[in-house]
Formats: sequence, structure tokens, C-alpha cells
Amino acid sequence: MGTQYVIDLADVDERQTATVGGKGAHLGGLARIGGVRVPAGFCVTTDAYRRVVAEAPSLDGLLDRLTGLDPDDQEGVRTLSAEIRRVIEGTEVPDDLAETVTRALARTGEGAAYAVRSSATAEDRPTASFAGQQDTYLNIVGAAEILRHIRRCWASVFTERAVVYRRRNGVDHRTVHMAVVVQHMVFPDAAGILFTADPVTGDRRTATVDAGFGLGEALVSGLVNPDVFTVRDGGVVDRTIAAKERAIHALPDGGTEEVTVDARRQKEPALTDEQVVELVGIGRRIEAHFGRPQDIEWCLADGGFRIVQSRPITTLFPVPERDLADDDTQENRVYLSVGHQQMMTDAMKPLGYSMWQRTAMADMYEAGGRLFVDVTPRLASPDARAALLDVIGKSDPLTRDALETVIDRGDHDVPPSAEERPAEDPSAEAPAARPQAATAPTPPPPIETDPAIVTELIARSEASVAALERDISTKSGPELFDYLGEAFAEHKRVLGDPLSFQALMAGMDATWWLNDKLREWLGETNAADTLTLSAPDNITSEMGLALLDVADAVRPYPEVVAYLRGVEDEDFLESDQLAALEGGAEARDAIGAYLDRYGVRCVGEIDITRPRWRERPTALVPVILDNVRNFGPGAAALRFEEGRRKAAEKERDVLARLRALPDGDSKADETKRMIDRVRTFIGYREYPKYGIIQRYFVYKRALLGEAERLVRAGVLAEKEDIFYLTFQELHDVVRTHRLDAGLVERRKDEFRWHEELTPPRVLTSDGEALTGAYRRDDVPEGALTGLAVSAGTVEGRARVILDIADADLEAGDILVTTFTDPSWSPLFVAVAGLVTEVGGLMTHGAVIAREYGLPAVVGVEKATRLIRDGQRIRVHGTSGYVEILS
Repeated sequence: MGTQYVIDLADVDERQTATVGGKGAHLGGLARIGGVRVPAGFCVTTDAYRRVVAEAPSLDGLLDRLTGLDPDDQEGVRTLSAEIRRVIEGTEVPDDLAETVTRALARTGEGAAYAVRSSATAEDRPTASFAGQQDTYLNIVGAAEILRHIRRCWASVFTERAVVYRRRNGVDHRTVHMAVVVQHMVFPDAAGILFTADPVTGDRRTATVDAGFGLGEALVSGLVNPDVFTVRDGGVVDRTIAAKERAIHALPDGGTEEVTVDARRQKEPALTDEQVVELVGIGRRIEAHFGRPQDIEWCLADGGFRIVQSRPITTLFPVPERDLADDDTQENRVYLSVGHQQMMTDAMKPLGYSMWQRTAMADMYEAGGRLFVDVTPRLASPDARAALLDVIGKSDPLTRDALETVIDRGDHDVPPSAEERPAEDPSAEAPAARPQAATAPTPPPPIETDPAIVTELIARSEASVAALERDISTKSGPELFDYLGEAFAEHKRVLGDPLSFQALMAGMDATWWLNDKLREWLGETNAADTLTLSAPDNITSEMGLALLDVADAVRPYPEVVAYLRGVEDEDFLESDQLAALEGGAEARDAIGAYLDRYGVRCVGEIDITRPRWRERPTALVPVILDNVRNFGPGAAALRFEEGRRKAAEKERDVLARLRALPDGDSKADETKRMIDRVRTFIGYREYPKYGIIQRYFVYKRALLGEAERLVRAGVLAEKEDIFYLTFQELHDVVRTHRLDAGLVERRKDEFRWHEELTPPRVLTSDGEALTGAYRRDDVPEGALTGLAVSAGTVEGRARVILDIADADLEAGDILVTTFTDPSWSPLFVAVAGLVTEVGGLMTHGAVIAREYGLPAVVGVEKATRLIRDGQRIRVHGTSGYVEILS
């Protein structure tokens, strides 16, 4: 097809984004929907933009400079963007192109007024709307003025806000081209915005309409507050009528003006309820056509609605997609976030979430790169519901509150599913306090308090991992995937070991018993926090202490310390430079031994695509250097022994006080049995997750081996591309050596969108996202409320750290972060307290905080944004709140 500079809007559809931009493609699609009226017009295509830009040779150098700017150089972005816009606006439109536009105007009404709208190829995508990033001009009259405003639209590719938005979304400036939509101007009585889903809660059944008098720009610019109507199930369920003192109207000769609304009309609704319902009906047709909720600009003129723009609402959290075979109905489902239990709320890549789905013990559904479990069956009966709320409440009060909000409304009480109840999954953060437990069988009977049970369970797990490593090493191609099916079955068998589940529950039940009974008998709060200090067999706390031993191997050698400060290459342990230093061999051996034992771990480790410490050992270097600076020799042993001493002292104190009570000997004896039980089993609570991650690293190495073969065969561009395929898709590619050329890039784009989303604790099938709230009146004004998980109070400097590789800690610092999984444990030895946005009583961060005796408050909403790095804060780990002191 030859170069085409103008296309009539009636000939455009949504497949032509590359030619007419996102806005033009959407408008063309809108015009094809029955019952939707779109003002007539035409599109000046991206071919015209490319031609004009090509005839401005100075742009190449300017674009090179813009691309090369430091991301934080705001002044540079501002200056270069303005210069590029001046160049484009100052470029003459070639005669033949201008003539083509003039002929199009003659066909549609040369003397008419037009709206001239930017339509970039990168905007109005499902994953990024780019709303408001380019310009729109209203009531433009005459060919010369329209051509001038077309140039202004082209230049608006490089508004400062558009440039910054593209950089944040990973979009190359050179790949974005600008079309321009030229449409008949509508002179409306009223205008506004329709959201076909509630933009705040995400509820897809609820639509909201913002409406004002005159042109919609009065609302967009904030000149007036709109009338707001809420529509659900075909009726207006709420309305707020604003005093609309100002409006924007079009002038007869072009342009717009701000006018005062007649005092008698200011408090009149801009639309009747009947008109609102009619408008939402139009919106539902548009939503059905595009297949997702829409943000729609509308006008009311001559008694009828005109649609002047529609784009996807990209801020909504997606709803889990399910096969119809999963259930008789997909309506009224309630999902709980797996990530909030697993301490991993970041978006996962497709291979990551699909591998977790295949190896978990319960059905999980993906949405927004996160996983969710369906707890709807447990909401159907009072007894099951009460049990669910009890275990969830012990883990995360915010999740419980969000669930209660859904329950109290009474619109999700569906019958239990007929599907088989999945077994308990010991891989979770807290088996009795996480979503999968909601469908667990009756808990098994208790086991004896015998340390040999833990020893046996660890030996079983290690033997299974060793067998996996041995057997997988001979497999490749389709044979590998056949073997992985067997490996996943063994994975689940190990996780589902009834003895393992009994051991996990024994430790947690004893913890809860001690806290409840000692509060009742002695008035002690969270007594188990001290009684569990330095408990044996805790792989995660051992991992943190072991890095102190690594620091001991490095500290005596100043040249090694200086070398580590400058390392950037991931193979630094093998470098001749390190080997040549005094102490280099000792440092290499110590770090290497640590990686052999713990190198399968990393931040966000449930996502198999995340780089492990063995793959990226530089992530540990800042922590090693902090330990060298902040501790002396033998700190690991001293710290462990100190914890054991405090636990023993607490035990003696508690038992002595109990014996002084009525029936004290009986209470003391029962408490002693529970203390022995918790110290025997609570450390094992960390081991099943370690076993999972050991297996994951074995799987990952095997799959990356397949990826390397696919790269050599020319099927993949690079081996990490497999991370953007689901496990089944990767299996198909290995089998066929064929891959949809654009799939990986589409998935990368989608992943960038998912990274911007905040996952809710509770999500309904209507798309409503609920995060819950604390219902407490015992927190000082201005303090940040959370969940108390490790007793004590500490004051210190807040270190807001989002990546362990950015650690730079001093003694007495308080770690503030989004979530902590086991990979954060090496930081715990260096800090005085812990604050996280996500967590529960039995999640890893809480367990290790108690193990190390750190006051900790978790589940503090927006902690990393409300607390600034370097502020002094006070953490109340017994009462569950954080005070900001400076």
C-alpha cells in the first residue's frame, strides 16, 4: 500500500493504530458500533508526521541527546523537549500534503469548526493509556488554522509530560509517531466523562458519570466540580449535584471562552437520571466492543449523545480469568491474594506465576501478574466462614477486614463449589493462616515433641532435591518436560507430607497457645517472642548469621574489603585480581561456601525468573560490607548464644511466676511442655520454603539450558525471553521450534503495566479491589497503624530500602521496606527494628524478627511512602504502630 496522508474516519478501525494512532483507531472502532454516534472527520496519518520529521534534519541530533539524558535530569528534559517542539512547529507542511488536508476539509465542510486532536501510536493501549500526554485544540476554523494546529499536535509528541511518561513506561521516543484526528466540532449543552467501571474501587458493575455544562474542558481543567452520578444494575444509585458556576463555550469565529453560568441553573443537574442511564447503556456497548472497561468522553447536543473519545482504564486491577469448566458460574467470586501471604506482592513474569501454579497444592488464578485463590465456597456457610476469618485474622487483620466488608454486604454468598477441595500446602508462609488453608482438610492429630522428627524431615527433603539434581541432568528437549511432570508430582508429595504439616502446625499452635495463655494468666503480651529466640533448625535465621561469618573471613584483609567495594561483574569471585590479593582465597572460599548453601535464594524468590544469589552474587556484597563495618569477630555465635540465654531466662521467669498462682504447678508444667514444643518445631517452619526454592533453582537451570538451545536455533533472541512465556507455552516452543514473533514483546509490555499496579488483598469477580482497614482506637494521633509481630520498642533512623543490593546500614537503623522474604534475613542482623507494608504473625519477616529479638510492625499501609529515608521513627512492636519523630 502506498503512502496515504489522510483517511476518512468512517474508513478507520481499531487495527490501524500504526497509521492513525491510538485515538484515531479507537474513534474509528467507535463509529462502527451500533447506537454510538461519533462526529464525522478524518485522520492525518503517521505517514504525514514521518515525512515532516524527516525533512527537519536537526531533529536526529536532538533526539540522540534526549535519549542519552540521565533519567533524573529534569531540566535537560525540559530544555530539549521545548527545542524539539519549536523545530517541528516551525517546519512548513509540504504543499502536496497541505493540499490533501484541504481537499478533505472541502469534503467534510470547509467552513465548519473542527476539533484537532493528537493521536499518538503509543497512546490508548490496553497497558498504558497515555491520557493527557499530547494536545487537543477545539473550535478551529479555516484550513490555515487547522494546518497550524496539526503542526502543534505533531510537536506535542515532545511535551515534557509525554517525554517523562514514555521514559517511565519504557517507550522509545523514536518509535512513537503522531497522527492527527480532525473532527467536526460539537457544541454541547453538557459534556463530561463516563467510566464504565468504578475508577476508585475497580467494581465493573458500577459506572460513574461526571457531567457539567458546556464543553468538557471545564471539568478536565478543574475549572468546575462536576455532577457525579453512580449507576449500578441499570439505575442511578447515588448522585452529587455540584454548584457549576463556570462553563467553557465555543466562540463563533473559533476558539473558546469561559463564561458564568446563570445563577438559576448553577445547581441544576447537567443530566437527568434517564439521560445518565441512557449514557451508561451506550458505554456498556462500547465496553463490550473493546473487551475492557473504558474511560469515555461524551457530549450532549441536540438531545443526543456524541462520543468523542474512548480509551481503556489502565489503572484497574484485572479480574482473574477462569475456564468455564472450573465452575458452574464465574459470578460473585471472592479471591484472596497469594502474594500477601507469600510476602511477594511484586508482579511475576508468566513463567514465574505459571510454575508456581503447577507446583502449589491449591488452585490459583492469575491476574495482573499476581496469583489469587478462590475462597467463595468457604463464605457459603457460617461455620466455614468463621473458621476462615479466624485463620486469616491471625495472619493479616487487613485481609480479614476486607473479607468482612464483602461478607457484610451479602452479595457474594454463593453455594459451595462441587469441585474437590485441594489439600493443604505447607509451602505457604503460614499454613493455618493463609488462603489455601480455607479449603484444607481437618488438621491431623498432634505429634510428639521430638527433635528427631525435624531431623528426619530435613533429611527427606535434601534426599529428594539430590535425586532431582541427579535425574534432571540427563534430560533435554521434550523428554525434559515429560520428566518435569514427574518432578512436579514429587514436589507436591514432599510438600504434602503429613508429618511435615504436623510439625509446622505444632510450632505455630504452640506459639499461639503460649501467647494466649500467658496473656490470660500473667498479663504478658506476646511472650512467645522471647521464648522463641535462637530456636534450633531455622534455616532462614542461620542464613543471616552465616553472612556474619563471611564478614569475619573478609574483615582482616583491607585490600579485599577495598576490592569488594568496587565489584560490578557477577564473576568477581573467579577474577585473578581477587586471587592475587592477600586474603583473596579466604574471601572467595567463604563467599563461595555461603552461595553453595544459600545461593538459591533471592528477593521475590517464588518467581523462578528472579536472579538467584548464585547468578547475581553482587547483591550480597553491600550486606557483607555492612557486616564488616558494623560487627566484630565472632558476632554470629555471640548473637545466637545471647538469644538462647534470653529465652532461657524468660522461661525460668515465666515458670516461676506461674507456680505462684492458684493451680500454679499444673499451669507451669503445661507451659513448660509448650515451650519445649515451640522450640522444637518453630524453626522447621522455615524449611519447606527453602526446599521449594532449592528445587526451583534446579528447574530453572534446566529450562535455561533449553533456552540456550533455542537461541542457537534462532527461535529466541535471548535466553531470558523464556521468562515471558508460560510453562506450557515454553513446552510447545521446545517441541515445535516455533514462536509467535510478537508474543515476547507483548508480554514485556504487559509486564511493565503489571509492575505499575498495586495488588489488593481481596478481589471480587466484579473487579472490586479491597485492602481493608484497621479498626483501632488505641493508636496515637499521627502514628501509622500496623500489626504487632515482635515485641519491644525501639527508636532509630529509618532506612527505606526497596532492594537488598542498596543496603547501607549503620548500627541502630530501622529497616522500612515493602515486604521481606527469607532473602532479607541477612539484613536483620544489622538493624534494630523492622517495618513492612505487607506481612502477618507467621510470615517470614515476623518469624525472623522474633528469632533475632527485633521489635517489628508489619502490614503498615504505604509505609515506604509515608516514612522518608533518614527520618527518626519509633517502632512499637508490642502495640503495633509506628511514630514518626522527625
